[in-house]
Amino acid sequence: MEIKNAVAVISGGASGLGEATCRLLLEKGAKIAILDLNAARGESIASELGDSVIFCKTDVTNTDDVKKAIEKTVGIFGTVHIAISCAGVIYASKILTKDGPIKMDIFAKVVQVNLLGTVNVIRSAAEQMVKNPPNSNGEKGVVISTASGAAFEGQIGQAAYSASKAALVGMTLPIAREFAEYGIRIMTIAPGLFETPLVQALPLKVRDALIAKLPFPRRMGKPHEFSMMCLQIIKNPMLNGRTIRLDGAATMESK
Repeated sequence: MEIKNAVAVISGGASGLGEATCRLLLEKGAKIAILDLNAARGESIASELGDSVIFCKTDVTNTDDVKKAIEKTVGIFGTVHIAISCAGVIYASKILTKDGPIKMDIFAKVVQVNLLGTVNVIRSAAEQMVKNPPNSNGEKGVVISTASGAAFEGQIGQAAYSASKAALVGMTLPIAREFAEYGIRIMTIAPGLFETPLVQALPLKVRDALIAKLPFPRRMGKPHEFSMMCLQIIKNPMLNGRTIRLDGAATMESK
């Protein structure tokens, strides 16, 4: 799909991987709607980047919020061509903790944001995409979800997070098969250890220990490198229904 003049909605677009993707797609000529809960940061980015970027305060787990964000985007930019879901949370907890079994509301919250929030964005964006005229390849839209290496090799304490991310991987092909008749592609990216606010919050000693176990490059991924993968997915029409591991050959140990 041609990126110039395309309209992209990016959840979690006010920080980390989402923000980097906003900036790169804007650089390539796209119009961007940032969907995020952080109003101060989202409005600041939109103001900085100009008229081709809008901010929609959005809780991705709230169907009305997402619906209104898509409607606002269509009202200002005319349609939606690209939907990228970067919004997510992580909460580390064993199933059996020192204080007893994990609280189900904690497990449910992680699944609600990471899985149901992504589905919420996909369904609302796709509802608009099907109205687009097809391009020369028959494409009407592109959807990108963000999973994690934890979907494949989750560590102790990551059961909820791994479950939510593995679900994103598992639903990619079924959705691709469903959306094929509409000319909409869907891909999932599974990043490894990246320089995001979540990872930066870890103690330096922990980060250094994680980096030391990486094959190559022996460093954390940069958000710009995630955005470059999004760019390639959008531009290459043969990328569909698959999950790409973006992790420098890393595999997570059990502890």
